[in-house]
Amino acid sequence: MLVAMAIDLAIGWPAPLFRRIGHPVTWIGRLIASLDRRLPRRRLAGVLAAVLVIGLAGGVAAVLQAALPDGWPGIVIGGLLAWPLVAMRSLHDHVAAVARPLAAGDLAGARRAVSMIVGRDPEALDAAGVARAALESLAENTSDGVVAPIFWGAVLGLPGIAAYKAINTLDSMIGHRTPRHEAFGWASARIDDLVNLIPARLSGLIFALVSRAPLAAIRCMARDAGHHRSPNAGWPEAALAGALHLRLSGPRVYGDRIAQEPWVNEGAPDPGAADMRRALALYARAMGGVALLLALAGLLR
Repeated sequence: MLVAMAIDLAIGWPAPLFRRIGHPVTWIGRLIASLDRRLPRRRLAGVLAAVLVIGLAGGVAAVLQAALPDGWPGIVIGGLLAWPLVAMRSLHDHVAAVARPLAAGDLAGARRAVSMIVGRDPEALDAAGVARAALESLAENTSDGVVAPIFWGAVLGLPGIAAYKAINTLDSMIGHRTPRHEAFGWASARIDDLVNLIPARLSGLIFALVSRAPLAAIRCMARDAGHHRSPNAGWPEAALAGALHLRLSGPRVYGDRIAQEPWVNEGAPDPGAADMRRALALYARAMGGVALLLALAGLLR
């Protein structure tokens, strides 16, 4: 996992490579989309789809892991294979792409950039709303886009990180409470909640420990994490809000629907462009904390 993080930090997933071969997550996504089109809208069919996608991703990874050589060659090759599934640099770049136009006073550009990472209507967002949306995405995706795949990769190797990314992709594509996916996506959403229980809390704790206000972050997590609509996303989000003394979440617009979400760290000020730079610096320290934990785990092993 350290090798995968190092490669991702150095080059991310290069655009020419994406144009040529796509990305493992897009390959998984095509399989999910095909099953979504062909299978009936029933809960049992959704269970079957989840088992098939997770089993295929984990099984292919298990075969690859079994073929790895011993020692450092196997570690390096394993890290190379895991690299596409660690979205550390991509997350930073997407949030930074929102921060830059926001700092320049270009609200339209910031709205366009934030529309790439959130599902809410960007045209309904003022500058504070854009910053909140980007920071909430940073917090949530730190957990399920970076910490969780690294955690499961460290625990279970290539099958762990591949199976996790399959679960997370299933949840993002069919795990929604809509008429189309209420039954079909039920299993995917429940499995995703389960596998993120530990990583989400670990992400929040890492945010708190590397921040300049660890006690405030921990108090905010203890008070507000359970208010979130997700059983997991509230932990890193509340830690980020408490660490930076900002309020996040709150009411938001999805299409023609207003979601009356409670505030996280209510009473704190709204974030601005300068706070986004502080959040990205905290994210960078958190990634350093993850690398340190991996190094310690490797030494203890």
